[in-house]
Amino acid sequence: MMNYNLGDKMKKYNYDIVVIGGGAAGLTAAFTANGLNKKVALIEKDRLGGECTWKGCVPSKALLKSAKVAHQIQEADKYGVKSDFEIDDKRVMDYVHSVQEKIYQKENPKVLAEKGIDFIDAQAEFVDNHTLKVGENKISADKIIIASGSLPFIPAIEGVEKISYLSNENLFELEKLPESLLIIGGGPIGIEMAQAFNRLGVEVSLVQRSEQILKKEEASFSQRLRKKLAQEGVNFFIGFEAVKFEKKDKIILTAADNNGDVKQIKAEKVLIAAGRKANVESLKLDKIGLKTSRQGIVTDKKMRTNINNIYACGDVVGPYRFSHISYQEGITAAVNAVSPLAFKKMNYENIIWVTFTDPELAHLALTEAEAKEKYGNQIKVYELDYSDLDRAVTESENGKAKFICDKRGKLLGAHIIGDRAGEIIHACQILKTFNLPLKKLQSVIHAYPTYSEIIRDAAKKSYISEWENRLEFLNKFS
Repeated sequence: MMNYNLGDKMKKYNYDIVVIGGGAAGLTAAFTANGLNKKVALIEKDRLGGECTWKGCVPSKALLKSAKVAHQIQEADKYGVKSDFEIDDKRVMDYVHSVQEKIYQKENPKVLAEKGIDFIDAQAEFVDNHTLKVGENKISADKIIIASGSLPFIPAIEGVEKISYLSNENLFELEKLPESLLIIGGGPIGIEMAQAFNRLGVEVSLVQRSEQILKKEEASFSQRLRKKLAQEGVNFFIGFEAVKFEKKDKIILTAADNNGDVKQIKAEKVLIAAGRKANVESLKLDKIGLKTSRQGIVTDKKMRTNINNIYACGDVVGPYRFSHISYQEGITAAVNAVSPLAFKKMNYENIIWVTFTDPELAHLALTEAEAKEKYGNQIKVYELDYSDLDRAVTESENGKAKFICDKRGKLLGAHIIGDRAGEIIHACQILKTFNLPLKKLQSVIHAYPTYSEIIRDAAKKSYISEWENRLEFLNKFS
């Protein structure tokens, strides 16, 4: 642990900025404030990198890569390639851990020290608005940024305390893949891990209470992805609620639906992926009267809390718990904390996210149902299929895209399911962020053959639609 560097006794505070939490939001906030010539300390009781590096984005994507390679080998015969293979559990997990270490090299205590940021390896709790207890010491700061992240939400299922369940907190510490895995929850974590473990030879069952997996997505796209995973071998129990766990030779879950149908599902291991909650309990926020809600710490779009020198960002705020959003919130919090006049705001209307299954599922802003609810019939929807993309045909890839526009042709939302969806969607985000109509991209020459041509084709449809409307109007006077 580094020296706390308590500073000049003549100064009112030890630091200009203290950041609590060393994940995506906290690291970004610390680096930003440091770059703005502020004296910064970062407090983290666990490993730097937070949930993303050790328990979420990084290890899950590495595991998905191993799983995709295994699947490609299994499918190789379709492309005229014959190959035998076996899955080495230890080497799969070794690969996952090696990727984590590579990422960690960019965000470890040595990197902080080189930039002049003090790293404090301790639990933080508030003493007052400007003072924190860290271990046996106290430090003070002019401004404090809370970026303490989130924890898994564990539903109150009877018997859950009697089983050794997995969550994203310990999933990637497995040394051996289980023979069977039961997943509770059909959100991004649950769905990604269902496909990964299934492709690595694990028998996977997934229980989802609602009637749709990935319920924030376009319903037809969620259904398409579910069908794909079912064809690969994932067993879905949709509309079933987990009622009771029992531990015998295996773990047994009793699950029931609204029609009274009861299922008993057996598995060697259980992964609970039922959502996240803000990590605030150890901070003693009640001492300072900081406002919280069910989502987490309450902030405005400038990441300010109800206490004027305290800011919050990342998963501890919610409801959008994605590393890229945490990154932007971290910048926003830091810039406003060091500025005499807080001016930087978060824009949540153009949020983008990707579910990294195969095929990928990319999401920007409103779904068609949400757009209809908000704008009625004053929308236009353009749907395109990967079968019209020569690149997708050459690679035997299936997919679909949907672009939702207002009556002026400006994007309200875009959704893509298919290979490279997470890369393609960013062109749509740029259009929406800068309030440009979709048709603008029809004049941009896209390389052939590429998946991004689907954006050009959508823009062409929008352009033609606009001219059809103009001609219809002019014909009224001819």
